[in-house]
Amino acid sequence: MTSARTASRRPAWAGRNYTLLTAAAVITSLGSQGALIAAAFAVLEAGGDGGDVGLVAFARTLPLVLFLLIGGAVADRLPRHRVMVAANALNCLSQAAFAVLVLAGEAQLWQMMVLSALGGTGQAFFSPAAEGMLLSSVTSEQAGRAFAMFRMASTGASLTGAALGGALVAVIGPGWVLAVDAAAFALAGALRAFLDVSHIAPRTPGTGLLADLREGWREFTSRTWLWAIVVQFSLVNAMIVAADAVYGPQVARDHLGGAGPWGLALALYAAGNAAGALLMTRWRPRRTLLVGTLCVFPFALPSAALAVPAPIAVLCAAMFVSGLSIEVFGVSWMTALHQEIPEDKLSRVSAYDWFGSVSMVPIATALAGPAEAAVGRSAALWWCAGLTVAATAAVLCVRDVRNLTLRSKQVVKGAAEVGPGSADAEGSAGRLG
Repeated sequence: MTSARTASRRPAWAGRNYTLLTAAAVITSLGSQGALIAAAFAVLEAGGDGGDVGLVAFARTLPLVLFLLIGGAVADRLPRHRVMVAANALNCLSQAAFAVLVLAGEAQLWQMMVLSALGGTGQAFFSPAAEGMLLSSVTSEQAGRAFAMFRMASTGASLTGAALGGALVAVIGPGWVLAVDAAAFALAGALRAFLDVSHIAPRTPGTGLLADLREGWREFTSRTWLWAIVVQFSLVNAMIVAADAVYGPQVARDHLGGAGPWGLALALYAAGNAAGALLMTRWRPRRTLLVGTLCVFPFALPSAALAVPAPIAVLCAAMFVSGLSIEVFGVSWMTALHQEIPEDKLSRVSAYDWFGSVSMVPIATALAGPAEAAVGRSAALWWCAGLTVAATAAVLCVRDVRNLTLRSKQVVKGAAEVGPGSADAEGSAGRLG
C-alpha cells in the first residue's frame, strides 16, 4: 500500500531507478558541498596556507583526470550500480579517516592529500557509471524533463549543502562536517545498492580493458558533434574556472566590496541554474544541440563583467543569465547523448566526455596567475570571454551540431535500443539493451 502511494506521488516516467538515483544524488550533494569547505578550513586550522589548500585540491583533481577513462571502461564491463556502490564506499572510508584525523588534531598535509586523492579516485569511477545509469533510467520521450528535474534537485541540494556546510564549519568545526559527508556517502551507497539492472542486457566480455577503451574511443570519435563539443568545453570550462575561481574573488575584493557582493553574485548564478532547469522541464527543443550550443555564448558574460569591472547589479545579472544558459546546455547535451549513444557504451563515452571537459582545468588555474602578471587581470578576463565565444562559434560551423534533431522514438544503431516503455518503470514492456 505504501509503495503504491509513493508511486502515485511521482510522475509516471519517474521509475524506481530514477527516483533512487535522484534521492542519492541529493544526499551526496548535501554532504559533499559542505565537505569542500570543511577540507579547506581543516588545512588552514592545521597550520597550512593558501598554497597548501591548493595542494589538497590538486591531489583530488589529479586522480580524477587520470582514472576517468578506466572508470568508464569498468562501468561498461561490470554492473554500473556495483561500481557506484564501491566508489561510494571508498569515498565514505576516505572521508571518515579524514574526519578522524581532523577531530583528533593530528592531520598532516600529506595525509590530507592522500585521502583527498582517494576521494578523487572514487569520483573517477563513480561519475561515468552514474551518468550511464541515469541515461538508461528514462525513455527518450521524457529524457529532457527527467534530466532537468534531476539537475534541479542536485543543484538545490548543492546550494543547501554549501550554506549548511559553511555554517556548520563555523559552529562545530570541519571535522564533524567531514564526518557528516562520510555518512552521506554511506547512505547514498545503500540506496544505490537497490538499483535494478535487470532491464540492461548482460555485457559481452571483451578482449580486455584496453580493447574496451579503444572501442569507446571509436564510438567517441565517430560522431563529429560529440568530440567537437567536448573539445569546445575543454577550453570553455578552463576559462570559466579561471575567471570564477581565480580572478572573480580578486575583482570582488578590489572593486565590488569584498566577499559579500561576490557571494551575492554566486547566489544569482545558482538561481539561474534553478530557473534553467525549471525551463527545461517544460521545453524540449527539436534541434537540441543547436539550442544548447547557442546557450554557451552567455557563458562569457561574467568574465566580461568582471573585466570592466561592471557594477555588482550588472555582474549579478550576467551570472543569472549564465547560470540559466548552463542548465539549458546541460539538459540538451544529456538528451543528445541519451538518444545517440548505444546503452552498452554510455559509460565509456561519458568518461571521454568528462576527461575532455576537465583535462585543461588544472592547467588553466595554474596559468591564471602568470597570465595576470603578464597582461593584467582585465586583459586576462577579456581573453577568457573571447576564447569562450570563439570556441562556441567554431562549433556552430559543424553541420551535425546544427542539424541533430530529437526523434519521437529513440532508435540507436548498435547494441542498444529503447522501446516505448520506461527503462526501469515497474511493469514496463520496454527495456534498454
